[in-house]
Amino acid sequence: MSAHSTAIGISSKRGVWGGGNEPLKASYGKLMMWFFLLSDIFTFAAFLITYISIRVSYPAYAGPADTFVGSNEYWPVPEMVFEALPFMHGVHAPLIFVGIMTFILIASSVTMVLAVEAGHRNDRNDVVKWMLWTLVGGVTFLSCQAWEWNHFIHGTDGGSVLTYVNSLGKVVQETVFGANLHVNEYGPAGFAQLFFFITGFHGFHVTVGVFLLFLCFYQAAVGVYDRRGHYEMVEKIGLYWHFVDLVWVFVFTLFYLI
Repeated sequence: MSAHSTAIGISSKRGVWGGGNEPLKASYGKLMMWFFLLSDIFTFAAFLITYISIRVSYPAYAGPADTFVGSNEYWPVPEMVFEALPFMHGVHAPLIFVGIMTFILIASSVTMVLAVEAGHRNDRNDVVKWMLWTLVGGVTFLSCQAWEWNHFIHGTDGGSVLTYVNSLGKVVQETVFGANLHVNEYGPAGFAQLFFFITGFHGFHVTVGVFLLFLCFYQAAVGVYDRRGHYEMVEKIGLYWHFVDLVWVFVFTLFYLI
């Protein structure tokens, strides 16, 4: 067999990768981002599977949603827990606020797509414009989440009368307002624990994303990527931001709708 035919045989076995240092025309930086996101998928999946396991261990509230009261005997009705709006005390708006939060985050994913597309065209002005809008969306989402946490922690005016085991190991019955890691007015302790942990972990990712968005926005504005000759960093941060948005869709579905 000739050297030429041997080389062809080896090349055919390699397939689309074909060796080299950029398999599938993906740079080292983008490959490492994909590897990181893959590991993060496993982490979030573990958290959400844990949530589902604990959720199904409790019965659902059997009565009409508008008669729901907090109890350790059944899982809370999300639409009755997350039903407040900022500056509108006493207004019953089930899941409206978290729906607005979700829309803002998804809209920021759209502006991120536009920023990446502008980067492919080496259009500095458009990159800066769309990165700014994405940054505004991320900051707005975090602000909304901070308000939601504050309302969840402080609770409603009436609270709920719950029987639970306190930190001293004694069974007590009292009116509980709001939520902490030990007890909450909405239902079982696991409900608040999972809320703080899962939405907090996602919020941490959004916070990191906002920092990266600002860094990317600043570097694009001062011409760093023009001097490099490409806007690949915009694309890498875009991958991270789309991942954060996608994870929130699962969190929203499992935690707020089920």
